Amino acid sequence: MPHIAEIYPVCYRLLGNTIPQGNTNDLARYLARHPHLCTAHPYLPDLAQLEAALHEARQKQPRLPDSVTERTVNPSVELLPLNWQFLPDCLGNQQCKPVPEKDRVLIWYHPTEKKWICRSATGHDLLAMKMAWEHLDSREVAVESQLTLGAVDNILFAAQANGLLLAPGSRLTRPTSFSREKFSDNRLFTAQTFTLQWHITQICDLHCRHCYDRSERVPLSLEQGIHILDELYAFCNAHHVYAQVSFTGGNPFLYPHFDILYQEAADRGFLTAILGNPVPQNRLEKILAIQKPEFFQISLEGLEPHNDYIRGQGHFQRSLQFLELLADLDIFSMVMLTLTRANQGQVLALAQFLQDRTNLFTFNRLAQVGEGAALESVPISTYEAFLHSYIEAAAKSPRIRLKDNLFNLACPPVNQPITAGCAGHGCGAAFNFLALLPDGEIHACRKLPSKLGNIYESSLSSIYHSPLAEQYRNGPAECRGCTLYPICRGCLAVAYGFDLDIFQQRDPYCFINERRNTVE
Repeated sequence: MPHIAEIYPVCYRLLGNTIPQGNTNDLARYLARHPHLCTAHPYLPDLAQLEAALHEARQKQPRLPDSVTERTVNPSVELLPLNWQFLPDCLGNQQCKPVPEKDRVLIWYHPTEKKWICRSATGHDLLAMKMAWEHLDSREVAVESQLTLGAVDNILFAAQANGLLLAPGSRLTRPTSFSREKFSDNRLFTAQTFTLQWHITQICDLHCRHCYDRSERVPLSLEQGIHILDELYAFCNAHHVYAQVSFTGGNPFLYPHFDILYQEAADRGFLTAILGNPVPQNRLEKILAIQKPEFFQISLEGLEPHNDYIRGQGHFQRSLQFLELLADLDIFSMVMLTLTRANQGQVLALAQFLQDRTNLFTFNRLAQVGEGAALESVPISTYEAFLHSYIEAAAKSPRIRLKDNLFNLACPPVNQPITAGCAGHGCGAAFNFLALLPDGEIHACRKLPSKLGNIYESSLSSIYHSPLAEQYRNGPAECRGCTLYPICRGCLAVAYGFDLDIFQQRDPYCFINERRNTVE
């Protein structure tokens, strides 16, 4: 039989040898029958009950399912009603002062942290468990409780994060027909967030020389926009992933109902981001009043003369002022460059110039699509050397991101960890990412014509799971024998710009065969 101090460490510290050794299993009842022992600490019977329950739990081997098909209350959870508040705090804090008010304490085994948790139940904890037990729909709970849908789902997500609820894993997972043992981070193969890059308008206050699409499209109505957000919610809920809407255009701020759609996205609990052009402070403040974006991305195409040649006179200085504004408002800023033959020699100089002006700098290679077809791509023969010089610069600056999938070819794994690539999972086209245009067209990637369907005619789920979308996810046939295939696939848009068959032929810049046949 364990010593009483092992089961009731706090009670024993407070009472010492006044507790008979034989009362290790029912100290709470014993103290209730001998109230004189609790004169200084009247909460001791409840504390003893809590310590006994926690000790008993720790002696068990929790039997948790390997997976679940729906949100489920953690089977190890025990709910303990008590007459004193703050008793869990007494377990690790000698200065704790319990209050004589009813409390409900939760004890459970955290499946990822691999330890027992003991704390007072919050109203959100109890609501989350009730919703799982009774299979309540978030929309109905939101209406009944007068909360936003996002607020209700955030309560569920918090309960999942702390282990009170067990939830199904993401259904956005790369095929398992390859060995993952070569990669140290399995998170590269399962997306936890699905991003909809939403081009809500074609209207733009710039006319960049490499613009992929200046076509006119039917404007988006507000009703259609709300329908799209509902479609996105249903898709992400069914696939057990978080939703992110990256608002862009054109210039998203030129869409007349932008603030309303941004509010609606936030109300559904979506992460939000903005890919756009510099805007006045008052426009940013309106957005901040709704929800802080995960990031605001702008574009610069090189040092000032070249950038303004591509994007218009004065754009460079306006962008620098805007980056200062983003910093003042504590909005994470990103600068994107489209890499061409003309600006290749300016990339590292620009990255250095922006070192203290932005949170993140990166580039995409030019896709010779739309007006970008008139520009020249980086010479293939120089690209590998450019990647190495870029990697050296990135090693000295955490603000320089390795985004291009081909960085993994230039980084020996023994010296450099595998990078997450273009969309966090190599090529994200039709995997954890889709592009949506104002007229409802859904594309696998915005940088090339890759129409999969129209959201006004088909559900987002049916478009995502179509055979054509699967082709984009699979990438070029020539890539499938490569050990980097799961997290690379090159860039389909670049291959398209070189008039290649994107479902058969690999990215023309891929140099893996010139270096090695496989990556160990």
